[in-house]
Amino acid sequence: MEATLLIELRTEELPPKSLELLGDTFGQEIVAALARQQLTRSGANDARVFATPRRLGVAVPRVLAAAADQEREVMGPSVKVGLDANGTPTPALAGFARKNSVAVGSLEQRDSPKGKVFVARVTITGNTLESVLAGIVGDALKKLPIPKLMRWGDAEAEFVRPVHGLVMMHGERVVAGDVLGLASCNRTRGHRFMGKRDEDIVIGNADAYEAQLRDEGMVIADFAARRAVIEGLLKAEAARLGAALGSHDDLLDEVTALVEHPSVYVGEFDRQFLGVPPECLILTMRQNQKYFPLFDTTGKLTPRFLIVANIRVADPQHIVRGNQRVVRPRLEDARFFYNQDRKVRLESRVPQLANVVYHSKLGNQLERVERIQLLAGAIARKLDADALLTERAAWLAKADLLTGMVGEFPELQGAMGRYYALNDGEPQAVADAVEMHYRPRFAGDRLPEGAVASAVALADKLDALTGLFGIGQQPTGERDPYGLRRAALGVLRILVEASLPLLLDELIKPAFAGHGTRVTHAQAELETFIFDRFSGYLKERGYTALEVDAVLSLRPMRVDLVPRQLDAVRAFLALPEAESLAAANKRVANILRQAESKGESFVETEAAKLKEPAERKLFEALYATSEQATRLFKQGDFAGYLKCFAVLKTPVDAFFDSVMVMVDDAALRQNRLALLADLRNEMNRVADISKLAV
Repeated sequence: MEATLLIELRTEELPPKSLELLGDTFGQEIVAALARQQLTRSGANDARVFATPRRLGVAVPRVLAAAADQEREVMGPSVKVGLDANGTPTPALAGFARKNSVAVGSLEQRDSPKGKVFVARVTITGNTLESVLAGIVGDALKKLPIPKLMRWGDAEAEFVRPVHGLVMMHGERVVAGDVLGLASCNRTRGHRFMGKRDEDIVIGNADAYEAQLRDEGMVIADFAARRAVIEGLLKAEAARLGAALGSHDDLLDEVTALVEHPSVYVGEFDRQFLGVPPECLILTMRQNQKYFPLFDTTGKLTPRFLIVANIRVADPQHIVRGNQRVVRPRLEDARFFYNQDRKVRLESRVPQLANVVYHSKLGNQLERVERIQLLAGAIARKLDADALLTERAAWLAKADLLTGMVGEFPELQGAMGRYYALNDGEPQAVADAVEMHYRPRFAGDRLPEGAVASAVALADKLDALTGLFGIGQQPTGERDPYGLRRAALGVLRILVEASLPLLLDELIKPAFAGHGTRVTHAQAELETFIFDRFSGYLKERGYTALEVDAVLSLRPMRVDLVPRQLDAVRAFLALPEAESLAAANKRVANILRQAESKGESFVETEAAKLKEPAERKLFEALYATSEQATRLFKQGDFAGYLKCFAVLKTPVDAFFDSVMVMVDDAALRQNRLALLADLRNEMNRVADISKLAV
């Protein structure tokens, strides 16, 4: 029999930030295990996953009550071993037949690489759903991404939260089994307040579960469906008020994990709190209270917010008033911290950073600020930016770490520094750089704007990278506790996307030097780490692995030019001559590598020693082309540079057809090797063309 299988685990409130992942993982593990047991005709996308604050569940269609029996052949002993000289079955053959529950007479003989052997045809009875389902559910629960388990009552069972009910149904039938000390049944509970009070919901069949839970229990079981309902209610209420929600996806996911039947109500706070920086108010409402702040059409914060409640009432005034009472002291705290912090100038806080440890091996935060200030000033001078403003911004960049507001809300570091710098009368560029030097904080985040902010941001990230690499704290595997992968990608994004004409190695070297004798100068290791991040970044931008490898294998230190180099490589590959020239470059690279391994020396091509017509023609064509190509390369026309060499296809092909490079005559051999080295050097300024050969 084939029917929908329903599994529901009813619990106390599950961790909201991981609820969606718990539900998805639970569903995937159940579906995969059923497939391994050959109990389902469904695919992974056919299952419905349910996740609410108080339940995890999955409904899998077309599940079999029992897997089909399977026939298979089992190889036994050889005929020589299975029969004695008289043709009588030996004990070995009899034991093989008994083990597989077949008669000796039913065994077949089969040719094999080892000669004739006996074969038993056996039938393997398929597992029933009852015999394996409890084990499948138990194993799936053990595989959930739960960092810490708990026990409850006197039982030995462990889960992330206490478990109160287990539903396992196949169609209309309960599948017997015990999981976490609970026997399966066909009963569940609805909403804590709006469902049937102290009364179970009896599930008629597995297909009716979602509708019954919605209609009788006032629970929207599907996470995505519940999320869509909440977002629709929020947008409708915001539109009614002529307001906007702003960025809210992360909060929406978390709120979806906190409610089973959502309703949305409007709250207000005193307009006087709008004198506090909006970042403070927004953060406290979103992070602490899970409210959705509302903004006007210009993006300015309004004194209204939306509440997603887990209950629907005819008159929500007591809910609204209660939430308004709760949020007011939070906003009062924010205003208090803001007013108190402004009584002390940022610059007066900087010396106190000496009391804050940055890293036990890298000194305190004041020492770090001094390193960043020195490096940022040097970078600003390379960019022809105002070095004094840059150094001032770097000096103040970490001062807000000692403010009350940032102590309460660490996420506001930088943002509050900007407000306090402006309050102190610092130049706008300095205040902006204090905020922007943390950018980009995450993938897709905005970059710092302007040369001053970019210089401070680069110095901040390079100081962290060089210091931590210098004391052996590189990321390992999935672990990156100091966010060095993010820092490396931030350096690359600033250089590339802001088109800053800086050499990467000339940034890394002074950053290492700033740490003095505290660190080992692991510049080569750090550059490799950064170029690994660069490779992934470029592939995400649509370049192929072949194109990226060809350019990055040269370790170009002007990383801002790399996208143009990649575009040039792509244009070169479209030429009809590209395949032949790439193959020739690969051949040249192999010849030179082998020659170098044998100790051959070749420095400069001497035209007088070129004897064969083909090598003279290649020499003449190469140097005629190189003059034009060099001019284009210096102009930054990388595509034009590579296209110049298309004319070398014919002389290169002719050279390899008629000239022997590794001849016995040492002078002749070295001159030809020098010619090939010149060919390689001239053609591979933009990319290693040999890498393009497939």
